[in-house]
Amino acid sequence: MDIDESREALLIRDFGIAKREENIGYYAGFVGSAFLLGRGLTSILWGMIADRYGRKPVMLFGTVAVVIFNTFFGLSTNYWMAISTRFLLGSMCGILGPMRAYVAEICRKEYQALGISTITTSWGIGLVIGPALGGLLAQPAEKFPEIFSKESLFGRFPYFLPCLFISIFALVATFLCQWLPETLHFHTKNDEENEKFFGPLDANSNGSDPKENLEEHEKKCAPKEQSLYKNWPLMSSIMLYCVFQLHDMAYVEIFPLWAVSPKKFGGLSYSSDDIGEILALAGFVMLLFQIFLYPPIERSFGPVHLARIGAVITIVLLSTYPFIAKLSGLTLTLLIDLAVVLKNLVSVCITTGLYLLQNQAVSQSQRGAANGISLAAMSLFKAAGPAGGGAIFAWAQNNQNASLFLPGTGSKSHYYDNFFFFFSKIFIFLFIN
Repeated sequence: MDIDESREALLIRDFGIAKREENIGYYAGFVGSAFLLGRGLTSILWGMIADRYGRKPVMLFGTVAVVIFNTFFGLSTNYWMAISTRFLLGSMCGILGPMRAYVAEICRKEYQALGISTITTSWGIGLVIGPALGGLLAQPAEKFPEIFSKESLFGRFPYFLPCLFISIFALVATFLCQWLPETLHFHTKNDEENEKFFGPLDANSNGSDPKENLEEHEKKCAPKEQSLYKNWPLMSSIMLYCVFQLHDMAYVEIFPLWAVSPKKFGGLSYSSDDIGEILALAGFVMLLFQIFLYPPIERSFGPVHLARIGAVITIVLLSTYPFIAKLSGLTLTLLIDLAVVLKNLVSVCITTGLYLLQNQAVSQSQRGAANGISLAAMSLFKAAGPAGGGAIFAWAQNNQNASLFLPGTGSKSHYYDNFFFFFSKIFIFLFIN
């Protein structure tokens, strides 16, 4: 859960680093990329730590990192401090990979689709709460002058209050994590606990050390491990995951910027509150879909076919955005809400299916590292998403009247207005193939 992207754009605007309104997307994209770059550089390390020392310690450390660095982000006084705190947060919060391994390990096979979907469901909850929280608490001195004065801490740092609220939420999560059971067994517990988790040991042990018998038993039963980089099912699913996440991150970062852009730039002329309402609705629908509909759909189609179908639907949806932007009134509201909801549902189907494939491709002892590799590669791809998408978006808005070499474009064409959506469809086409 974080400040929504429209608030991030307003933060960049307040720093004054963008000399023109059309360039805000360019600078906002690098703030989003800083977090992903930091996460990409450290995710493999956090995965290896999770395989060596357990999932729980990494998750606890990650929530503490959110408390610290998210608070500092809200206290940013300039653009470079905002980028630095986001980078450090991405580097120190290695929670996502171990969480994906953890969920796969606490669920039986028939419930793994539901278990893995809880991760993307939590994202849906964030989409419900995050935009509403950002819209309500950001710039409190302007919205609630009778409570917050302009000379107060929250007046001098207009985006600190939502960040502080999220940090407090993360602190509560850190406290609650103390009661989570560890899914890795380290052979340091007493015999009764060993028997509880793994069943009785070999009756013919002749009084030998139960720990040694347990270790031998697990070695015999464990699947033969191979290099993760030579595991083709894992690597292929990671490659598909990276391509889609590059597209999805660019979309998530650029959609609010496109929506708040004036109609003359091909946008919707929406306010940040309008965007918050759209994202909140999409998050709520996605939450219900993940809980009640995704597991039976995944059992019917399988993760691979479901991802292909979702990719085709995404191309169709992105093709409609330029036409929706030409509408107004109730028709515009209904269609853009429907398009955003469908886009989020399709993204969730694809992402959750790829999570399942990655966790099923490796044994438990390698699952943390495998998810770390996946997260590192995905983060590096996604880091290019906000920066690249923001650069394309800003370039398009700065070249409204330029002619283009592609057919059907010219000084009166709106192709440049929607150039970002054209590139997005190219990436989805690569994903299908």
